[in-house]
Amino acid sequence: MDSYGNSLFWKMAYFLIVEQDYQIIQMREQRREMLLENLSNKLAPVIRLTANELNWGSLVRKDIERVSLIGESLRKQLGRRRLTVINMYISPYPPVDEYETYIDEPFYFPKGKKTRVDSLLIVKDELAEARQSLDQLFPEEIDADFFNEATEEETAAYHRAALAHSLKRSEEEKKVFEFSTPFFSHAFIAIQVLVFLLLEVSGGSTNSLNLIRFGAKFNPLILEGEWWRFFTPIFLHIGFLHLLMNTFALYFLGTAVERIFGRFRFLLIYLFSGFVGTLASFVMNDSLSAGASGAIFGCFGALLYFGVVYPRLFFRTMGMNIIILIVINLVFGFTVPGIDNAGHIGGLIGGFLAAGVVNLPAKKKRALQLAFLLGAVALSAGGLYLGYSQ
Repeated sequence: MDSYGNSLFWKMAYFLIVEQDYQIIQMREQRREMLLENLSNKLAPVIRLTANELNWGSLVRKDIERVSLIGESLRKQLGRRRLTVINMYISPYPPVDEYETYIDEPFYFPKGKKTRVDSLLIVKDELAEARQSLDQLFPEEIDADFFNEATEEETAAYHRAALAHSLKRSEEEKKVFEFSTPFFSHAFIAIQVLVFLLLEVSGGSTNSLNLIRFGAKFNPLILEGEWWRFFTPIFLHIGFLHLLMNTFALYFLGTAVERIFGRFRFLLIYLFSGFVGTLASFVMNDSLSAGASGAIFGCFGALLYFGVVYPRLFFRTMGMNIIILIVINLVFGFTVPGIDNAGHIGGLIGGFLAAGVVNLPAKKKRALQLAFLLGAVALSAGGLYLGYSQ
């Protein structure tokens, strides 16, 4: 690659990363190729930038097909119905044979045609069309001087600044997942195991009278004034398999939520979710019930709230897995007899609302938090009214 191509590649990388808030998601520096993402830019949510000599049109075609495959994989990972990839080529000269059709016309990933690749060729002596395309993507952001060749020192400065900015952002995003170390999630695991052992030695964890004695959700006693039964079922489990499944779920989900939100925010989310889950069960059915499932679904709800605040991070890391797990668990609850799905749904909603009330660390939005608080109060009051009036 000539010096002009190298200069323009790093100027463009600097412009996209530093000025347009794109994040590097893949990079092959030796080949001067990077994949960048900024989902807030509707016209160019993903950009593939490369600086290489384009010799033949057939090679351009094969490369565009490869980019569409990468884009399709990314679309699935992000959970988007459709995705457009802007494919930018920086080359010292155009291919020697026919290539215009590949550049001028969009290319769709064949299966489903949900991923579209729009290609753009930037050649030093043929800049008019490239400038027009870039003006459409970034109106009034790129001036004519942008395409002037930079000195070696300036190119090196763009190079360092672009990579340093991207690295700093990656470090900041990593800290989002490591705000705190788990404590209460481990404590709740210990408590529910201890309570299970007490249940077993005092009459059995599947004995209905024993479960009621330890505080399971039992509507007649709640109606008589034993309000604490909205909370005590969180720590009771019916049988070893029930305990095992919820313990594993709490270990993975609970610790993730506690790391992201912090210890005391997690404590409030978990307890409120458990309360709302029990309340929903109290309103919707008369069956004896117990278990941490409502509170665990509250952890799902908290992670969904995290996805609302940090959509790119959410879908880049755990988003689709979380959504699939929620759907599977809810479908399982609706189809298998004996599962208290009302408690699951109540816990999910309660966790989402509680996460909005406490909010994420360093995200101070008082008006939004107040709105979530009013929603949580209204949900609780409405549930209590319905439950006791029945």
